[in-house]
Amino acid sequence: MSNTPYETYEDMYEDTYGTYRPYAGDDAATEPNAQGPYEAAGAFDTPRPAFDTYRPAYEYERAEAVTEPRLPHQTPGGGVRPPGGARTLPDHSADQSPDRPAGRAAARRAARRKKSDQRPETLRRLLPQALVVAFLAGGTSAFVADDKAIRLSVDGKERTLHTFADDVTELLTEEGVDVGAHDIVAPGRAAALASGDEVAIRYGRPVRLTLDGQRRQVWTTAHTVDGALRQLGVRAEGAYVSTSRSHRIERHGLDLDVRTERSVTVMADGRRRTLRTNAATVREAVDEAGITLHGQDTTSAPATSFPRDGQTITVMRVTGTKEVREEPIPYATERTEDPASFQGTEIVTQAGEPGMRRVTYAVRTVNGVRQKPRLVKSETVREPRTQLIRVGTRPMPTSVAGTDTLNWSSLASCESGGRPAATDATGTYGGLYQFDTQTWQSLGGSGRPQDAPAAEQTYRAKKLYVRRGASPWPHCGPRLHG
Repeated sequence: MSNTPYETYEDMYEDTYGTYRPYAGDDAATEPNAQGPYEAAGAFDTPRPAFDTYRPAYEYERAEAVTEPRLPHQTPGGGVRPPGGARTLPDHSADQSPDRPAGRAAARRAARRKKSDQRPETLRRLLPQALVVAFLAGGTSAFVADDKAIRLSVDGKERTLHTFADDVTELLTEEGVDVGAHDIVAPGRAAALASGDEVAIRYGRPVRLTLDGQRRQVWTTAHTVDGALRQLGVRAEGAYVSTSRSHRIERHGLDLDVRTERSVTVMADGRRRTLRTNAATVREAVDEAGITLHGQDTTSAPATSFPRDGQTITVMRVTGTKEVREEPIPYATERTEDPASFQGTEIVTQAGEPGMRRVTYAVRTVNGVRQKPRLVKSETVREPRTQLIRVGTRPMPTSVAGTDTLNWSSLASCESGGRPAATDATGTYGGLYQFDTQTWQSLGGSGRPQDAPAAEQTYRAKKLYVRRGASPWPHCGPRLHG
C-alpha cells in the first residue's frame, strides 16, 4: 500500500534531521505494542554508518533537491489530483488499516537505501566546491602576506603606505619618486622590503660655495645653511657667512660666501701685531689691526688679495719726491766721399753739437730707504746738430821727382821718433816731420798733420823739400843725405 502524504512528510523529516520524532496524536505513539521507526528498521540490531550520525542540513537539502519523490498535487478541497487525472477525494480508510505501521517503516527503509545510494554522488558534487573554497582561502592568505606596511620619508615628509613592492627601487617607482645622482636613499635602492621597514629619501641641493676666496660647487642634503656647513666640514666658529645660518636651502640651491677665521700678522712702524680675522682683503685686515695707510703707503701683499692663515703683511711707509735733470743729447755724424781729397783724408765741413733735454724722475723712500728713481717725463730743450765730414777718395801719390832717394825714415826718426801722431810740447808742430798747421795746409793737406796718414805726411814733406830744401828741419835735415 502506498504512503499517504503524511507518511511521506514524516520520512522527509527523518531524512532531514536524522531522527524521527512522532507528532502528538500519531498512531504509532498511541497504539499498544506498535513498533517505533528504529525498531521497524532494525536500527538497534545493526549499527548505522558513522556519517548517518550527523549530517548538516544543507547537504540533505541539496540531496533532497535531486532525489525527492514527486508528490501528487493537492487541491484546495483536500482531494488529490494525479498528474493528468481528475480530482479525487482523500481516502482515510488507510488510517483504519492494521497494516499502516508496517507500511511506514518499510517506506522509510526504502528511502534510506535510496539515500545511501545517492551519497557518493553528493560527495562528488561537494568535493570541487570544497577545493574552490580552500584555493580562495589560500590565495587570500598569500595576498595578505605580500602586503607590506612601509613608512616612507621623502625629504622630511613622512607617511605610512601599503605596497606589494619587493625592494626600495620598485617602491619608489610605484610612488613616482625620482631620485638623482646626488640624492641619498636609505637603506639603499636594492634593499629588500619587509612590513614595518622605514625608507628615507633626502634630496641633494647644489651650493655655489666661495670658501676663503676659492669658488666651487658642492652638493648637500641638509635643509639649512648651518646643516650644510656641518655636512661639508666647514669650520663655522668665528666665520663670516653671507646668509643666515637658519636660512632654508631650497631644491634649486643657493650662493654662499664663507670666510673662516684666520691668524694674520701685520708689521708696521717697527711693531708687530697678530690678530684673528675673517677679513676678505689684506686692506681690511690692516684696518682691523688699527693701522692707517696714508698717501702712498702700501703693503707687501696686494691690498685686494685674500689674507691667508699665518700670513705676515708688512706695511710700507712711502714718501715720494720729484727730481728734474738736464741731460745732453749726443749729435750724429754724416760722412760723404770727396774725390778731390787724397785717400785717408777727412775734412770736417760742419762740427757737431750735442742737444739738451729735461728729464723728470720720481724718487721714493720706502721705510727710510731711497729707491731707484723712476722716469716720469722727458722733454727736449735743444736739438743736437749733426757733424758733416768729407772723406777723400783720390789715390795718394807716393813719389816726388828728385826726392825719392833721400833718407826720409832717418829724418822722421830724428824729428818725432817715427810716430805719425807725435806733437811737440807746445802743440804747434805735429806728425812725423813736425809740420805746423799753416805749412801743412799750404802743401794741400787738410786738418792737422798729425791726423793724416804716414804716407801723406811723407808725401807733403817731399813737396816741402822741393820748395825749401832741408831748411825747415835745421837740426835733423842733414840726415836726409846720411
